[in-house]
Amino acid sequence: MSKKRNNIRGKRLVQKKKVPHLDRKIIAFLHDNPEPHTPKEIFNALKLKTKDLKHQVVQILRNFLAEEIIQEVGHGSYALKNSKQTLIGNIQINPSGSGYFLMEENDDIFVSRKNTAHALNNDLVELLLIPNKRGKKQEGQVLRIIERNKTSYIGVVQKQGKNAFIQTKNVGKDFFVPQKNLQDAKEGDRVEVIMTSWPLDAKNPFGKVVKNFGKVGSIESEVQGTLAEFGLPYEFPPEVEKEAKRFSDQLTKEDLAERRDFRGTPTFTIDPVDAKDFDDALSVKKIAEDLWEIGVHIADVSYYLDQSEILDKEAQSRATSIYLVDRVVPMLPEVLSNGLCSLRPHEVKRTYSVVFHINERATIKDVWIGRTIIESNHRFTYEEAQEIIETQQGPYGEEILLLDNLAKKFRKKRTSSGAIAFDKEEIRFKLDDEKNPIGVYFKISKDANKLIEEFMLLANKKVGESIGKVSSKRQARTFVYRIHDRPDIEKLEKFKSFVTQMGFEFNLDNPNLNEEINRVLAEAYETPFGEMVELLAMRSMSKAKYSTNNIGHYGLGFKHYSHFTSPIRRYPDVMAHRLLTHYAKGGDNANPVMYEGLCKHSSDMEKLATDAERSSIKFMQVKLMSEHVGESFEATVSGVTERGIYAEIIDNHCEGMIRISSIESDFYMAFPKQYMIKGVNSGRVIKFGDKIKVKITHTDLVKKHIDMVLVE
Repeated sequence: MSKKRNNIRGKRLVQKKKVPHLDRKIIAFLHDNPEPHTPKEIFNALKLKTKDLKHQVVQILRNFLAEEIIQEVGHGSYALKNSKQTLIGNIQINPSGSGYFLMEENDDIFVSRKNTAHALNNDLVELLLIPNKRGKKQEGQVLRIIERNKTSYIGVVQKQGKNAFIQTKNVGKDFFVPQKNLQDAKEGDRVEVIMTSWPLDAKNPFGKVVKNFGKVGSIESEVQGTLAEFGLPYEFPPEVEKEAKRFSDQLTKEDLAERRDFRGTPTFTIDPVDAKDFDDALSVKKIAEDLWEIGVHIADVSYYLDQSEILDKEAQSRATSIYLVDRVVPMLPEVLSNGLCSLRPHEVKRTYSVVFHINERATIKDVWIGRTIIESNHRFTYEEAQEIIETQQGPYGEEILLLDNLAKKFRKKRTSSGAIAFDKEEIRFKLDDEKNPIGVYFKISKDANKLIEEFMLLANKKVGESIGKVSSKRQARTFVYRIHDRPDIEKLEKFKSFVTQMGFEFNLDNPNLNEEINRVLAEAYETPFGEMVELLAMRSMSKAKYSTNNIGHYGLGFKHYSHFTSPIRRYPDVMAHRLLTHYAKGGDNANPVMYEGLCKHSSDMEKLATDAERSSIKFMQVKLMSEHVGESFEATVSGVTERGIYAEIIDNHCEGMIRISSIESDFYMAFPKQYMIKGVNSGRVIKFGDKIKVKITHTDLVKKHIDMVLVE
């Protein structure tokens, strides 16, 4: 055997000093230079000088050979196996430092901590596929970071002498900040930090504090920090606020000529008691025996945005309003959202309407869609409308009772046609004068809520059909749809496994799966397990999103469904209004690529807003329970992991974790796939949905976490 080959296969060499990430540098060099290279060529290319460094390269190459990452080509030359097999995509970094490269169709690819190459959570990276080892799944190594997911990060200051670490959440690493870059931030402050550098030999990135939101635990610090964490806006730029104020609510000659006038028709709004922006109104007028004209009138936001590029770009960028526990961060400046566009009583408003002719059997005889003028006669809260439904008397009682009767018939038709009947309670917080949580209550959907829901669903459906239905005379045109795909079969199998253990039958072979889900939900609602079954059913569903590619809405059972009824708080509704006007004026087919891009952006922003809203709720739950440490509560098991069980307090839906190691009465084993833990000695089983008693032991406002123990 030659001396060159002995360099690789010879006896193990002693390394005096390691060079950080030398293995990564060798992989990157062999990837960028796919032809075979000798060890000497690698030494020279990496500009290694000392004998010890050369020995390190030899050892690394020997390990790569054993792991089948490289192959020997000829005599003493080496190249990567499958050197051109790289992928571009996002990486998800775990708290442990390892990660997964996210794949759309196949299993995600594991990336060990040593192979993440300073990538942070959701960074766009180029990944080299490392050949499979026997009995193991495909792994990967990050070759380079193409684009950081964020330019700044949110965390909490933890002082270490004069310097500090910024503890981050869901990033993958904490930031080291020297004293000169702390900007007077103190221990426990929530701050925004940017990365200044990350030397190859450093475990943590170096950062600089650019904004201080205040002490963790304060409401204002949490709100601003949460919005910044998800990259969401907080305030409007001054030029946007100024632009919004230049509009008038005075009708023009064009308005009177082009819009259908409903000012003489009984019209009203029904909204939550604390609502400030009123998107929608209903009008009711009898036009013949057993025939009613019912109008669903929606604020014509597009009228204003079409006249202002600066307002339209700002709304487009935000894409949605954000509903935090104590406030709304609107898509539009307040002068529009709560003023010009809000359908307040006794004010003339520009609207976009869907007008139905309907008989008392809820048969739709005619539909008209177009721009209108209205003047709402009355503003109802849901509670006021509900009282009229229950007592059958009150202002506009005849109209409200008619709408309630029709809504119930529409709902019955919808569920019989395949709509899934979810009816989940929504948590709301009671706040003191300083916006601190002092209790909770639950939003329960009653007949008045369902009345509005059914007519909004009906309007959205008919708007979708007005463009989406094609025939020999009319071809498909670009439009904005709210789509919802069929459930993933693997998730449904998990759902079946769970409900079977709970004593319910679920037939996956039923061709009408919606009917099967509704039946199980109806049975579960009659038992203590209703909320748990509903939660798992919802988790098995696909996520709804916006798209120009219409595949229908599985959950609602609609073949065509758009979002038309909330343009004050959703940009896709503005796009729908805009496209309706464009086609009504004889316009050509709109640019599908542009609108699909806007749909994707709106879906992405909706997800960020939802994540921020959930984070806000979780913070308030933890803050509420921080006043009850040491107290005991009745709870329901809401999740099972290898480390322990999650429990949700029945009275307030606050969720915490009970670590298995904290249960003193027995040694418990976790069986997450069976949704249970089991005592080794006692045989006691604690499973998903069981009622238990818990005690709060600790709360963490930074991690938004509640620790519990089982009260036995």
